[in-house]
Amino acid sequence: MKVDVLLGLQWGDEGKGKVVDVLTPGYDLITRFQGGPNAGHTLEFEGNKFVLRSIPSGIFQGDKVNIIGNGVVLDPALFKAEVDALEVSGHPLTDRLKISKKAHLILPTHRLLDAAYESSKGSSKIGTTGKGIGPAYTDKVSRNGIRVGDILHNFDEKYKTAITRHEEILKQYHFEYDLPALEKSWFEGLECIKRFELIDSEHVINDALRNDKRILAEGAQGTMLDIDFGSYPFVTSSNTVCAGACTGLGIAPRNIGEVYGIFKAYCTRVGSGPFPSELFDEKGDEMRKIGFEFGSVTGRPRRCGWIDLVALKYAVMINGVSRLIMMKSDVLDQFETINACVAYKINGKETERFPYDLSEGAEPVYVELPGWKTDMSQMVSEDEFPEEFNAYLNFLEEELEVPIHIVSVGPDRDQTILRYQEN
Repeated sequence: MKVDVLLGLQWGDEGKGKVVDVLTPGYDLITRFQGGPNAGHTLEFEGNKFVLRSIPSGIFQGDKVNIIGNGVVLDPALFKAEVDALEVSGHPLTDRLKISKKAHLILPTHRLLDAAYESSKGSSKIGTTGKGIGPAYTDKVSRNGIRVGDILHNFDEKYKTAITRHEEILKQYHFEYDLPALEKSWFEGLECIKRFELIDSEHVINDALRNDKRILAEGAQGTMLDIDFGSYPFVTSSNTVCAGACTGLGIAPRNIGEVYGIFKAYCTRVGSGPFPSELFDEKGDEMRKIGFEFGSVTGRPRRCGWIDLVALKYAVMINGVSRLIMMKSDVLDQFETINACVAYKINGKETERFPYDLSEGAEPVYVELPGWKTDMSQMVSEDEFPEEFNAYLNFLEEELEVPIHIVSVGPDRDQTILRYQEN
């Protein structure tokens, strides 16, 4: 068997959580391979709404194994809050969730460092969520990190050494803080983590492959936030692309199967950074209102714009996407016309290639298509799609050269339409 990978192709917030939940019945293991609690995956079903930060989105399927992989950074305090919320709703977790010993911990001082670094940048702020993600990955790369497995091995000494080092850095920023207040909930979270099975996840996952188990790898954020291939420096601190599943889970590239790329029928972005197709008029406001485009973790309003096919083609190429999934199609139901960015104009020259630096100023070149002016939220079959929407789908498939297998017409798991039957 192979590991199928599901990831976002834009600037995050594409709706990965819902799709993982929809696809989960076909898999035995659901794994999260990178990111931290700055990524919120929202799932809605049976009248309930759940926001998952670190726990894989397959957790609601009782017969599935869910694994937090080694590429994830885990905040014990936020993890406990997530666990508590899910258990109150009647979803037992300890028999469904396992955590890699090699996943790194976000310490209380990582959050303080995040705030201090961001504050010092003034007008050049990245727009971080302040969850300590960047400092935790920095410590990981500089070989100063603390891993989940360290809970079982001389943890007190390692923790004290790390905190002391962080506080020395914080002094340089003259940053005021109350560490004991943060530590209280953090250590309570650490006790929560101990309730779960801590595993050598690379062995568990590869053993599952040898035993013909079906595995789905779930990514966080989106391709355009990848540390290497995103719109640097306005990116996250991990590899959000397909290759990140190999390093974030310990699997060989030859074991990658289908690559599901998720995108919205339009485009959004949270925080700072270039966004060529961004709308600053009433149409952008309408997208935000209809799509309820506010961060599931931060609550920040998302910037909205037309679909960007230059960036999307780039993401398809980098990830080797084999199947596309289009989310929030219904948000565009009321628009008279739909625009699609097919090229950038940079320094007077038109290009269809994603540039080295988007901040140089990329003017979008649009193609205009007719809108469908039809409420699609109650549709249950592709046969019900209006002619104009089918034309939009066909246009996107021709441009991206990959079939759109799934179309979402609303937030609920039942508002999901499969276009191509499985072999």
